[in-house]
Amino acid sequence: MRSSQLRLLFSRRLLGLFVAQFLGALNDNLLKNALVIQVAYREAGSAAQIEVIVTVATAIFILPYFLFSATAGQLADKYEKPSLIRILKLAEIAVMLLAAAGLSLGGIGFSLAVLFLLGVQATFFSPLKYGILPELLPPEDLLGGNAVIEAGTFLAILVGTIAGGLLILLANGPAIVAATLLLCSVAGWIASLFVPRLEAAAPTLRINPNIAAETWRVLRYANESRVIRWSILGNSWFWFVAVALVSQFPNYAKGVLGANNEVVTLFLTLNSVGIGAGAVLAGRL
Repeated sequence: MRSSQLRLLFSRRLLGLFVAQFLGALNDNLLKNALVIQVAYREAGSAAQIEVIVTVATAIFILPYFLFSATAGQLADKYEKPSLIRILKLAEIAVMLLAAAGLSLGGIGFSLAVLFLLGVQATFFSPLKYGILPELLPPEDLLGGNAVIEAGTFLAILVGTIAGGLLILLANGPAIVAATLLLCSVAGWIASLFVPRLEAAAPTLRINPNIAAETWRVLRYANESRVIRWSILGNSWFWFVAVALVSQFPNYAKGVLGANNEVVTLFLTLNSVGIGAGAVLAGRL
């Protein structure tokens, strides 16, 4: 990471946001991977059952992004972004309390429901962490700021993936994972208190209660611009391929290679390292 990017990272404008979003992404992936490894290695399920549960877990976490992204973007414009960030970090604490209960009880259905709630929280947080950057940073620092946030996100995915895969199978794994989730969510809320206050971007904006209609309106608007259209398609294709591959790692490692959970974690780690390195190189380019 270049010195200019490090300067941005440790600046008062960006540090609180960086830590808050870093810990949130870490928690998302810690919980997801802990649940997947628990199903694949702790609970004696067939290869077909493992594949279905892993795929369903991935889909459940992503579904809120499709359903609520347009509305989340409207809320991010209408209200002051730092205040919304703090509210959502408090909501994350509540979700992690439910996650801790789910890990202790060991119920797959309950844990999947919690994963959906976590996906909802992440959906409403995403437009805030990117939409706030032009308000926090001058234009000349915007690309560097995006690179810092993106690299931090995938570093968090890396740490969460490794921790979730290794901690859940320890003797007191579910309790350790639950405690880590709660600790990170509380620390993330504290970090959000240091995001500078800002004015709302569009306080007079009317929120469209029809989620489907608003989603369609945003898609039509994006399709009118060739640059935006192809950017969205390229980004969507990247995530489509990434999710399709990552969701198969646990079953491939256990069923095909006959390997343990550490090999699954290695695959996921290499994936995250590659994407994180790409984010930093994109900032340089």
